[in-house]
Amino acid sequence: METIENETDRLKPIQKIVQSCIQCGTCSGSCPNEFAMDYTPRTLWQMVLANETDDIFQSRTFTLCSACYYCTLRCPRGLELTDAMAALKQLAVEENMPRHRQSTLFYKNFVESVRRHGRVREMEFMTLYFLALKNPLHPFGFAGLGAKLFMKKKIDLQLPSRGTGKLAPLFDKVAELEKLEKEA
Repeated sequence: METIENETDRLKPIQKIVQSCIQCGTCSGSCPNEFAMDYTPRTLWQMVLANETDDIFQSRTFTLCSACYYCTLRCPRGLELTDAMAALKQLAVEENMPRHRQSTLFYKNFVESVRRHGRVREMEFMTLYFLALKNPLHPFGFAGLGAKLFMKKKIDLQLPSRGTGKLAPLFDKVAELEKLEKEA
């Protein structure tokens, strides 16, 4: 990991979001995914404020956030907790953290499919995702589910293609705006 100062700097924007947390537990009680998290959201905010970077990024708590906004809507302090979770996810992606490699690749391939076709082409998306994982055994764990979805005509057998890329200008504009926001 980096020096302690740099680790602390990475968490500063997130600390700013949660600094007035009163530890009431409403976020944890509202979260539909809390049962699967290794730390409750309330505990995660304590860890963020205490600069416990290693523990935060070894956790899977922030990756399980489904951005349902229940925590944000119910927070008595009006904290943007879903944004804090998203910021933690973004840090994990930017730092290319090995523990979060699978979810990062999943997200990137999902977005690339949408960029190419304007929607997700499931077969192409999953093919590209499994290829990116570079683990030839990983797809076999999903073969049963894939077969069921195919039999029920929920997915089509479509070969990967370049697509029309009609949404590419929109994606490029968003990337440009995100870059300007970071520089500000």
